[in-house]
Amino acid sequence: MAILITGGCGYIGSHTCLELIKAGQDIVVLDNFYNSKPEPLHRVEELCNTKIKFYEADIRDEAALCRIFEENEIDTVIHFAGLKAVGESVEKPLLYFENNVGGTVTLCRVMNKYGVKRIVFSSSATVYGHNPVPYTEDMPVGDVTNPYGRTKYMVEEILRDLCTSDPEWSVVLLRYFNPIGSHESGRIGEDPNGIPNNLMPYVLQVAVGRRERLSVYGDDYPTPDGTGIRDYIHVVDLALGHVKAVAYARSHTGAEAINLGTGRGTSVLELVHAFEKVYGKPLPYVIAPRRAGDLPECYAATDKARDLLGWEATRNIDDMCRDAWKWQSENPMGYGE
Repeated sequence: MAILITGGCGYIGSHTCLELIKAGQDIVVLDNFYNSKPEPLHRVEELCNTKIKFYEADIRDEAALCRIFEENEIDTVIHFAGLKAVGESVEKPLLYFENNVGGTVTLCRVMNKYGVKRIVFSSSATVYGHNPVPYTEDMPVGDVTNPYGRTKYMVEEILRDLCTSDPEWSVVLLRYFNPIGSHESGRIGEDPNGIPNNLMPYVLQVAVGRRERLSVYGDDYPTPDGTGIRDYIHVVDLALGHVKAVAYARSHTGAEAINLGTGRGTSVLELVHAFEKVYGKPLPYVIAPRRAGDLPECYAATDKARDLLGWEATRNIDDMCRDAWKWQSENPMGYGE
């Protein structure tokens, strides 16, 4: 039996493909290359010395999904495919609802048709909104501040309703915090299109000379150094969380939301200074006004992941910065070289 990975050529998807193969799992990958490239999957094949079965398709294309399920013995789906830029979601909400929500409905309809009722969904800490930290999975969710976060919340609700309607379904809702870093080989990493939306890719592009300086948005938050605090998690730890989540989905039914974070908050300037230790010199940055919608701090409670999945993050901020810099310094233009 194989695991279908939607969006498997993306940053988190490619790292998860690698860890699943290393764990002895058979995988089938689907991606439409809207915000990814074929190269990461080629590099995963190189690292694992194996050929991965791949389909270039869109999750909204029901006929393409049916063909994948007809041609492969799929028993579980890991669903990464989705649009993920907060700013773009504000400008193009209908596109986000059509792709992230509508695409998931199509995927689940096809899964149901072929009797595949296990799904691990790539959700987000954005669903917690303005709750107090640390975020626990039993908190009320849905107080989100942008269409991207709203699509994650809506898909969670759809998948919960699916479990209520049919007790054979097994749904694991993985709420990610802030993935950074890369595989220790430096062969795969984060390569966003256009101007990066997240902190670490921007730091890296400044470090390799692609951008002049980093903007730190706000130094007047009620935090020790005034900058926002986030729960940064190494992408390999995150990928290993998916390996554990698949095992859990195969042995349980019902819906479970589970945080994947470290449980520790790191400020923007703490991350910058940790990166400077690896980089070997100061990183140019300026303080800019706060961005609308940014929270002062955001970090996870991680007890549930430990208790249900037997998973804990093991890599620290220094590891994340070291591996991220190895990736970017060896691939200064990302996969575009």
